[in-house]
Amino acid sequence: MPELPDIVLYLEQLAPRILNRTLERVVVRSPFVLRTFDPPISKAAGKRVLALRRMGKRIVLALEGELFLIIHLMIAGRLRWHPLGKKAGGKLVLAVLEFPDGLLFLTEAGTKRRASIHLVAGEAGLAPFQRGGLEVLDADLASFAERLTSENHTLKRALTDPRLFSGIGNAYSDEILHRARLSPMTLTSRLSAAEIERLYQATNATLEEWIERLRHETGEKFPEKVTAFREGMAVHGRYKEPCPDCGTPVQRIRYADNETNYCARCQTGGRLLADRAMSRLLKKDWPRSIDDVE
Repeated sequence: MPELPDIVLYLEQLAPRILNRTLERVVVRSPFVLRTFDPPISKAAGKRVLALRRMGKRIVLALEGELFLIIHLMIAGRLRWHPLGKKAGGKLVLAVLEFPDGLLFLTEAGTKRRASIHLVAGEAGLAPFQRGGLEVLDADLASFAERLTSENHTLKRALTDPRLFSGIGNAYSDEILHRARLSPMTLTSRLSAAEIERLYQATNATLEEWIERLRHETGEKFPEKVTAFREGMAVHGRYKEPCPDCGTPVQRIRYADNETNYCARCQTGGRLLADRAMSRLLKKDWPRSIDDVE
């Protein structure tokens, strides 16, 4: 799923292409992508884009007439910018936003069709989509600590909870926790003041670093290779590959459609975290330490 750094890049590259331009038409190619009916999507046609904003992992186009077009890419949704004349063909295309200078395609790989478009009226219409997560890059340490410890969760869950923190998902939470040298399974209630500060610094540094990396990679082009698995990541998506800091094979915990990647030497004092499926299968044979598998 595109997370905060990816959404920032989308917005930065959308601005020179669609800001203050007229949205001439929205062509809905999939009946599943449009999740609202009042106001009808036809009301967006002919309206100028007045502002762009990020709301968690959502992209919001503020249009004339106090209308807001909300795009949520979910896991497999992506935005593609094409010159005029490009045919909106292919099963991956869910919708096309037509502008005077180009076409913005909303695509989604797979068959689950989770990506969505909402059109709402007025700031009040945005309220149901505002999860309330803290914008870490705008927050001081005290605000971060208060939000982190407001509920007792594992660090992995806390960082990825949109009610607590805005824009952080599975990929960047792994990178943050590795940089902070903290276990993803540590409970927020058990953190010392020094650990909270270390996590705060790691969160800011990781997000800022990746925004800059993506800016450098993208240049003036529209982002095309938006993925959760990027070259240069320390642990995310790097199961069994060596940790860049200590060389120990990266480990994982799998659950549902997600997995958490971590370094046992750097983050858990050498202890292997129990994989819900494999540890139940192996029971007493499940290794307890990274030394048992190296």
